Amino acid sequence: MTDVSDGILHTLFHSDQGGHEQVVLCQDRASGLKAVIALHSTALGPALGGTRFYPYATEGEAVADALNLARGMSYKNAMAGLDHGGGKAVIIGDPGTVKTEELLLAYGRFVASLGGRYVTACDVGTYVADMDVVARECRWTTGRSPENGGAGDSSVLTAFGVYQGMRASAQHLWGDPSLRDRKVGVAGVGKVGHHLVDHLREEGADVVITDVREDAVRRVLDRHPQGVTAVVDTEALIRTEGLDVYAPCALGGALNDDSVPVLTATVVCGAANNQLAHPGVEKDLADRGILYAPDYVVNAGGVIQVADELHGFDFDRCRAKAAKIFDTTLAIFARAKSDGIPPAAAADRIAEQRMAEARASR
Repeated sequence: MTDVSDGILHTLFHSDQGGHEQVVLCQDRASGLKAVIALHSTALGPALGGTRFYPYATEGEAVADALNLARGMSYKNAMAGLDHGGGKAVIIGDPGTVKTEELLLAYGRFVASLGGRYVTACDVGTYVADMDVVARECRWTTGRSPENGGAGDSSVLTAFGVYQGMRASAQHLWGDPSLRDRKVGVAGVGKVGHHLVDHLREEGADVVITDVREDAVRRVLDRHPQGVTAVVDTEALIRTEGLDVYAPCALGGALNDDSVPVLTATVVCGAANNQLAHPGVEKDLADRGILYAPDYVVNAGGVIQVADELHGFDFDRCRAKAAKIFDTTLAIFARAKSDGIPPAAAADRIAEQRMAEARASR
């Protein structure tokens, strides 16, 4: 057994980041599918989480990402008040070159083999059209198109929830939820980020953006010719003078030993999952006086939407649930203050309490 395998098994069975109920390694040689499905917890109900399609450098990296993302979904679903546990799947490969109908159908069969213990949806690299294909082999698929009985793009409500988290952060820190005339930096203006910019500009915030894709930046600048500027990369964004809020909306690990010391913003609130690169970063943020809105709390709008899809989707009902992210975020800040801990730790305590109560009631 290789060192990578040993590391994965140690994470599963011995580390604080483990505790997963089930991990499924999936391979279909005919289609080229290589995937990992990780179920962290089903204490609150069937595990719910998206499918990430990404060109991981190694299989070990893919497994580690699936484990981290699944664990995050347990906490996200608990804090969103959903009757779902946490799960996540990753498909290994470049979606632009290896994604095929045959591969997605094969993936759907693997999800179906879990008999409803895992409900899948969209994530980085997968889209509504992909979920429509997966659903042909698996009824435990959400994020489908309205034409196929689904709710469509969940990024709309994800962005709305992040916006509510920002408003709550402003209320807590500055005594006013308004973001008018605040300078907000958005790193990643793809599926979620560009909707977030719409909310910010509608309220009158000044927005600075960056993205690795020039077309994504151009789309936002064309849509908002006033009040939005672009910088070359995230390194430049986090150092932007006068930044009030930093919104990481791309991949995880944005808050790390290199970025936190140079971050000019006093609030971090974004859509990306797993923003804290490692345990202890939340304390580094607090020590610098930076208010961190826990990512899995504020980006829960999308999972609220896909969960609702299982019961007959109603957009207004979902938007009302996502609006409660404002109150949930404020409650976390209050718990953090009363317990003398960072907001990330406070959110974990609240989520863990709900999961523990669910396990005890079985």
